[in-house]
Amino acid sequence: MELSERKKRILTAVVENYIATAEPVGSKALAETIGCSSATIRNEMSELTGMGYLEQPHTSAGRVPSPAGYRLYVNELMERQKVTEAEAAAINEKLSQRERQLEQLMSDVGQLTSSMTQYPAYALTMKPPAAVKRFDFIYVDQNTFIVVVLLTDNTVKNKLVHLPFSVHQEQVTTLSTLFNANFTGLTDGEITDQLIRSTERAAGDTYGLVAVVASFTIECLTSAKTAPMGVAGASQLLSQPEYRDPDKAHALMNFISNGDRLVSDIAKMGMERDGLRVTIGPENLAEELKDSSVVMASYDAGDGMRGYIGVVGPTRMDYSSVAAKLSYIAAGLSRLLAGPDAPAGLNNKLVLKERDDHEQ
Repeated sequence: MELSERKKRILTAVVENYIATAEPVGSKALAETIGCSSATIRNEMSELTGMGYLEQPHTSAGRVPSPAGYRLYVNELMERQKVTEAEAAAINEKLSQRERQLEQLMSDVGQLTSSMTQYPAYALTMKPPAAVKRFDFIYVDQNTFIVVVLLTDNTVKNKLVHLPFSVHQEQVTTLSTLFNANFTGLTDGEITDQLIRSTERAAGDTYGLVAVVASFTIECLTSAKTAPMGVAGASQLLSQPEYRDPDKAHALMNFISNGDRLVSDIAKMGMERDGLRVTIGPENLAEELKDSSVVMASYDAGDGMRGYIGVVGPTRMDYSSVAAKLSYIAAGLSRLLAGPDAPAGLNNKLVLKERDDHEQ
């Protein structure tokens, strides 16, 4: 059902008052803002409650937004903010240090995002599945050889193999030929026991050399999937009244700190067209997030990689402000990591809210 303009104004006012105070909102608090009598506002709030957009925690209390109310607010009602000039300067300063390693950058971006939003934040870069590009086997002596594995993401790994028995140069050359013929182009999940056994038979390997090299290859491919990730500000939850219950706060802090769970859920959720995703309360996949909201933005990390930054907080978070900051940081990361061919973001001149106001 389409809401009247008055209902929309009242719902917007309830959401924004609750964001600011964390207290249920009564009709008297809205009378001056809305320009209607308390009785009229009470009737409208009662109808919004019946429609599922508001909830009443206690019979005598005011109203609070429901997940459906937050969703309507995010989709249609909230004012789209832009970052302030000071915030833009702080973000640009952090992102300008191009020589920083990706792991350190993710840590810094997580801390930056948390400090600017006052919510727990994460930043990570998802790598596409790597495969083996080439093997090199280097014969050292009769008890030693080196395996060099070049992956499709141009990562190079090597292992010095010491043997309690003797091998000849020809055996090592045979291993090199078989691994380049049978194991290149494969991901870790495609290296099966059957493939290992058939390669052992082809090499005449009775000492387990094929298994050693295959195990090292799987190790290289598995480590290549690890997403560089920074998580910061989990303790920010403790300042929010929604997380005064220590058990609830502890469970959510543990979830936020667990990079593997976060990465898995992000991969399942995907993104909206504008590179942002807002999931509210029960819309979240993880049970630990059913009473919280997540705002997430994506960025181009270059080399076929996609990155994500996000914050976790109460469902009454200031969605517009958070979305503006995350979008700006994501655009800066795209420019930093993907170069001048990245989608327009920080490459374009930023029109700040203050400047818009001066021009009007």
